[in-house]
Amino acid sequence: MSIEESFAGDRSGAAAPEVEPEPESAGALSPDAVACPAFGAASAAARPASLALSFGIEEEFFLVDPSTRDLMPAVPKDFLRECRLRFGNAVQDELQRPQLETATPVQHSTAGAREALFALREGVGRIARAANMRLVASGTHPLAAWEIQEHTSRPRYDRLIDDYQIVGRRSLLCGLHVHVGIPQGIDRVALMNRLMPWVPVFLALSTSSPFWSGHRTGLLSYRQSAYDEWPRSGVPDAFADEREYASFVDLLRRCGTLDDGSFLWWAIRPSSRYPTLELRIADACTHTEDALALASAFRCLVRAHLRLPRLGVVRTALARRVIDENRWRAKRFGTQAAFIDEQQRENAPFGASLRRMLDLLAPDAEALRCEREMAHLAAIPARGTSAQLQLAIYRRERVRGVPHQDALAKVVDWLAATTDAAPGAIAERKRLTLPAAQDAACVVNA
Repeated sequence: MSIEESFAGDRSGAAAPEVEPEPESAGALSPDAVACPAFGAASAAARPASLALSFGIEEEFFLVDPSTRDLMPAVPKDFLRECRLRFGNAVQDELQRPQLETATPVQHSTAGAREALFALREGVGRIARAANMRLVASGTHPLAAWEIQEHTSRPRYDRLIDDYQIVGRRSLLCGLHVHVGIPQGIDRVALMNRLMPWVPVFLALSTSSPFWSGHRTGLLSYRQSAYDEWPRSGVPDAFADEREYASFVDLLRRCGTLDDGSFLWWAIRPSSRYPTLELRIADACTHTEDALALASAFRCLVRAHLRLPRLGVVRTALARRVIDENRWRAKRFGTQAAFIDEQQRENAPFGASLRRMLDLLAPDAEALRCEREMAHLAAIPARGTSAQLQLAIYRRERVRGVPHQDALAKVVDWLAATTDAAPGAIAERKRLTLPAAQDAACVVNA
């Protein structure tokens, strides 16, 4: 069962609660800003009584041969069967054969999400090791060549490859997707528009794809650039509301472009079938704690925009393009990006943008009991993202005189050890990691 399917019947709505006054600084408004219906807030009558939002986490992984460090040329037939015997439909195949996806059940607490996320990684990882494979969570695989991969034979995947050809075949990518259940009476598209300016922050913190097909790309999230080859990807347009969004989906369906809204692959989207808002921009997180922290932050961000119904309502006509420019900066520089501050008409260091977001979400983190996860999120820039750590390991090995391909193999070793959520993997992670966090956090062009 996918995250979306498990949200069916989980929607709740009630009378309006007390609503907090909005801070004057919230929204980063330009002096030229005007109220725009496309960024409208939900009506006061639709505000939920409970802001303890349900959520779920989907993670995508590569299946790696531990001897070659490359992707598995063929996944054992019993592997997925064993995973489903243990976890049911929480484990699914993906577009390309050497990939899989896990999905937690719907969660109502951070503690429950932590338990489910770690249990899935540890359990699926154990089954993979028994089949002489390793799980790797990263946006791209450092060594894999997309040209030789075979896609999973399922009707949906067959159609994707047939329709999109090389774009589909090149889609050897893994991401982190977070669903948050939205209460009844809240227009999910209007809500999505209001919180969209924060989406590049999630990409910057999750960057884990600096390599592609054995080459350094110069980007920290090459996955986002490769994903931009797909139509209907990137930052969505500012539709007025769910009705207008549905009208767009219906137009494309009638004209034979797609079957339903699941063929809209934007960085953030409302589910076409169930009452969730889905964050899709993040690279797969190598560290399990990073995945949990990003999921918790997105849940808090949704809650903040429900708690503060005027937050993010006003935007200029420049908003979407500014968001997309910040998305580019995030995929190029990660947490060393400088984001455009439209209100101040200047660049803002990433650290300032992150602090501003964490300050905004502090009441929500306290209410949802995820202060620990928010503290972890704040520490990611100092430690380095997965992409920065990968580049630093590669650079260290090259300085030692290790050949290029062998240096990339060391990166894969680190990815596999760090993805592994089993308690016994801690020693292996320590052996492979960098001696000093600053060696990784400073790496962008190295």
